[in-house]
Amino acid sequence: MTLTTPFEETVKAVSATKTVAICDTQPVMAEGIRTLLGASVDLVFRDAVGSLAQAHLLVRQSGADVILVDKAFGIQSILEWLADLMMAGPEGGPERAYPGVVIWGVSVSEAEALRFLQAGARGILRKTAALAVVLACIRTVAAGRSWMEDCVFRDSSRSERYPRSELTAREQQVLELVEQSFKNKEIAQELGIRPGTVKIHLKHIFEKTGVRGRYGLALSGLKDRGLTSIPV
Repeated sequence: MTLTTPFEETVKAVSATKTVAICDTQPVMAEGIRTLLGASVDLVFRDAVGSLAQAHLLVRQSGADVILVDKAFGIQSILEWLADLMMAGPEGGPERAYPGVVIWGVSVSEAEALRFLQAGARGILRKTAALAVVLACIRTVAAGRSWMEDCVFRDSSRSERYPRSELTAREQQVLELVEQSFKNKEIAQELGIRPGTVKIHLKHIFEKTGVRGRYGLALSGLKDRGLTSIPV
């Protein structure tokens, strides 16, 4: 049996520590995250900035593993920031991974969550979430997985996985295209059917799955592909 020395255990613990940064319109929120992480052994508060421009430099240069970004900066501004961030990449070359971006706000709709996740964000979180939920989100994203609260869905009481097996072959084709954010006309062109027929298929999909709305279907598809969530 191989034994490790106290020094080796310390090195192992340090290497496992994840750093967290925050970009928020309210300085008090940054202090709240700093205090929350102060009692954590695996998460360390790195820095706080008050603009997306500063956040762009921070995530490229500081090596933060996770950064929380305030939705109050504006949906379009954040989407453009994410696009710029993904295009530029982190300093240090491809061997350095992108930081996990968590978008958080007082409220986040299904449509907004989907746009953020498709743009490259790894987590969606409400500012009103319990402290344990905030930590769960940060740890999940720091581990390289994606995360979102179930309460972001309009109907958080539905089953964890909807029954695809109950869908017809054509309905599954329509569902897969909806999950890829295809619009009805685009789905019709892709499958060689009429837009009205697409609407009928969607109606049947909603009835069979219990998911309400095309954004809910797309987000459910992400969950099936590994999006972690916690019922609240």
